[in-house]
Amino acid sequence: MHVREYKAEIIGVGTELLLGNTVNTDAQDVSLLLSKLGINVYFHTVVGDNPTRLKEAVEIAKIRADIIITTGGLGPTYDDLTKQTLAEAFGKKLIFHEDIAHKIRDFFANRIPAIEMTENNLQQAQLPEGCIIFENELGTAPGCAFEAEGKHVIMLPGPPRECRSMLKICAEPYLKALSQAEIHSHNIHIFGLGESAVEEKLIDLMETLNNPSLAPYAKDGEVMLRLTAKASSRQDAQDLMLPVLQKIQNVLGNIVYGVDTDSLENTVFHLLKERGLTLAVAESCTGGLLSKRLTDVPGISRVFMGSVVAYSAHAKTALLDVPQDLISDNNAVSREVALAMAQGVRHKFNADIGIGITGIAGPETDSSGQSPGTIFIALCSNDHTYCRSPHLFHDRERIRIGGASHALDMIRRLLTDLPVE
Repeated sequence: MHVREYKAEIIGVGTELLLGNTVNTDAQDVSLLLSKLGINVYFHTVVGDNPTRLKEAVEIAKIRADIIITTGGLGPTYDDLTKQTLAEAFGKKLIFHEDIAHKIRDFFANRIPAIEMTENNLQQAQLPEGCIIFENELGTAPGCAFEAEGKHVIMLPGPPRECRSMLKICAEPYLKALSQAEIHSHNIHIFGLGESAVEEKLIDLMETLNNPSLAPYAKDGEVMLRLTAKASSRQDAQDLMLPVLQKIQNVLGNIVYGVDTDSLENTVFHLLKERGLTLAVAESCTGGLLSKRLTDVPGISRVFMGSVVAYSAHAKTALLDVPQDLISDNNAVSREVALAMAQGVRHKFNADIGIGITGIAGPETDSSGQSPGTIFIALCSNDHTYCRSPHLFHDRERIRIGGASHALDMIRRLLTDLPVE
């Protein structure tokens, strides 16, 4: 079946958007819906409350888009000029709708009786001739849609709650009738290689793909690949993606820690829960970041027993029973101390798995001359002990993120019978 390719442009109207006083979440909501429906968003435009500049933006959009969606400028005040400007741009008259006026009066009388309705509110009952009216369930400004000059025009209110509601109730059915395609994606999560290294391994595959497409995204301490297909149904899109997904997993192997998962910590949580195991962690240079990431996961209390942030040598000895002579002989930042921290926290919390992290987050070297980025991450379980010492960037935040992520990856590998170190 031939699938028509629609190009859309979203025009956000409002001086407050240009000034940065308001974040344009409407554009994100509209883009997400269009992507789901298989409609390509090629341009985002933001225009102030100025009819001349808005008309100029619409004239440009008419040249390069099949669907023009505006957000904002539908209210009752003098600067709410979206309907007037769009109607003029497409040669349409504004028609007063008494039924809409009645709903506006009813909204004031029954939902906000403490506020007296002023007559300018009835301007919202004027809509372009021949349009499909989108009722506003949460406010007074209706939206609308019409077709003219081979273009589809949709106008939505600016307040995010109202825009989101109208998108779902009114705009989505209208747009579904236009598009015969759907877009679906898989997010492939990778830990253990940087973005450029991942791309190098997959470049031959990426260059041959059109539909589905494959794009890498660098995230904090890891990489995500987004595999996206457009087809007439979800199942057809899945059929297009499945062989490519298998090729990616074959090429990258066990550095892929999940597909469509939320995070490394979420993956670790489910693995611990499935195996009925518990975890405790001891942190020094990461300062509780690993514990924070774990406790961000709902339900983590089933498997996470607790943590200790032992930043000083004294804290390591007093709270984790790390021998003072071990620290003196090997330095607080060492493989031996990391292993002792992991063993100590495991015993303190009676957990199945203990993690110990010690390192130099910087920006200065420590008293022994070890440079920022030096880090040791240890794992202790009933049967095994492991320790990694990865080379991390000399940036305090990235060192902390990298340390926590390496700890999570070690747990993930232990629980999936992969090499841990």
